[in-house]
Amino acid sequence: MSSRRDFLKGMGALAAAGALGGLPGRSMASEYYHIPLKKPLKVGFVYVDPIGDIGWTYQHELGRKYMDKMLAGKVVSNYVADVAEAKSEPVIRRLAQTGHQLIFTTSFGYMDPTLKVAKEFPHVIFEQATGFKTAPNMGNYNGRFYEAQYLIGLIAGAMTKTDKVGYILPFPIPEVFRVVDAFTLGLHETNPKATVKTVWVNTWYDPSKEREAALTLAASGCDVLATHTDSPAPMQVAESKGIYAFCQDSDQKQYGPHAQLSGVIDDWAPYYYETARKVLEGKWKSEAVWGGLKSGMVQLAPLSPVIPKPVADLVYKRKKAIEDGSFDIFKGPIYDQKGMLKVPAGKSLSEDELLGLQWFVKGVEGQTS
Repeated sequence: MSSRRDFLKGMGALAAAGALGGLPGRSMASEYYHIPLKKPLKVGFVYVDPIGDIGWTYQHELGRKYMDKMLAGKVVSNYVADVAEAKSEPVIRRLAQTGHQLIFTTSFGYMDPTLKVAKEFPHVIFEQATGFKTAPNMGNYNGRFYEAQYLIGLIAGAMTKTDKVGYILPFPIPEVFRVVDAFTLGLHETNPKATVKTVWVNTWYDPSKEREAALTLAASGCDVLATHTDSPAPMQVAESKGIYAFCQDSDQKQYGPHAQLSGVIDDWAPYYYETARKVLEGKWKSEAVWGGLKSGMVQLAPLSPVIPKPVADLVYKRKKAIEDGSFDIFKGPIYDQKGMLKVPAGKSLSEDELLGLQWFVKGVEGQTS
């Protein structure tokens, strides 16, 4: 699978994002975009993976079903799953040609194909997940996954006994650096001695590669595992080895009833409902949305009862502070893994700097690609 949430692996893409105005939380249009609406509203979804019972695509499918339930009789939706990014353009175009007036494309690699089709069908509204480009009839949306990753880093630091935590990484893109760095900053708050060992698997979903990476990390002495990939394989390895792990995208407790400490859960349901409702009411406009813990787009999985109460209390305290804006995860001083000062004391990474982040913080072991 090609990189789903890729920023074209370069700072040129970030510059492009700025030029297009595709930055988080900004409205790209001052007025609502109106289309000649046909009712019920026909909504299409394009998924990059099979749906399965957990993971990235599964969470989007839950969101689609929620939208259908909340807008019963007003919308009719369907999906096309397991669509390779390189082959997505004809799939998106076919949805537009068959009467779909709102189309969600749920992978970064769908961004350019979505934009191309959007220009061909001005009477269709498009929403593209995790990209940065927009058009009058195309918005984008993403999650601040790093916020929850910081919180589980707090837990990891408290729970590791070997001071070695393993992290399985998909692709060297800003999103991945953000989550690993936030996780490590949380880790060092509760355990300054701990290190994060990394393994690149160059895939978002490949159970065999993820399993092999998890086994390698466990063999190296890591007694807590984290991942930014999509299968339950790392959780299953942790359960079999008697160590701890964190879920990604979905709750994975069914695969690691003893291993799962907490994790990151994506919730797209309210966004899909609200977006469809706005289209129905003629109140949609092109926006770039970056939701986090406060909006509920990113959620913290339930904490395991094995986590000491003082640690759990700290996690909930920091969660509240992130949500109300009184705590900034990326506030300096922050050093990179080579010991260079990247964020001075009293300063914080800007939104643009977060979008282009491509370095590891101090305490992360492994190459940046």
